[in-house]
Amino acid sequence: MTESYQPTATELGYLRRCIELAREALHDGDEPFGSLLVGASGEVLFADRNRVKDGDATRHPEFEIARWAAANLAPVRRAESTVYTSGEHCPMCAAAHGWVGLGRIVYAASSAQLAGWIAEWGGSPAPVAALPIGEVAPGVVALGPVAELEAEVRALHERLHASVSSGL
Repeated sequence: MTESYQPTATELGYLRRCIELAREALHDGDEPFGSLLVGASGEVLFADRNRVKDGDATRHPEFEIARWAAANLAPVRRAESTVYTSGEHCPMCAAAHGWVGLGRIVYAASSAQLAGWIAEWGGSPAPVAALPIGEVAPGVVALGPVAELEAEVRALHERLHASVSSGL
């Protein structure tokens, strides 16, 4: 397992907001993921949560961030920005992040952690391999997971798994 990242107090605040967005997604019947795009001076430029429940599996917040950034930010502003997210980017989102030229990523829980939890609960694996960001976008600095937030992120995914398993 990857060594845990120790975020600054400011980064921890951004990650907690991502978890709030993930909780909002879960409350709306979606998978619990939330993300922020933060500019170099600390301003939140874009925030979103998962929106895949209606059948479009590309509606991940990290992918939406990449789309928004490509349409609204100059390349230099993209490169100076940071994406904070409740869960490590999947390969699709990592690729979009790399292609758009966004800056670093800070994530609360890793793809490996999520895959392990799902296996522990007897769930089906994702249709796409749980590759680390660095294997998909090797030039992107990715920092995480954050041990302090693991239990909270795990609990959200466990609630999703329990509702899926019970057919709710």
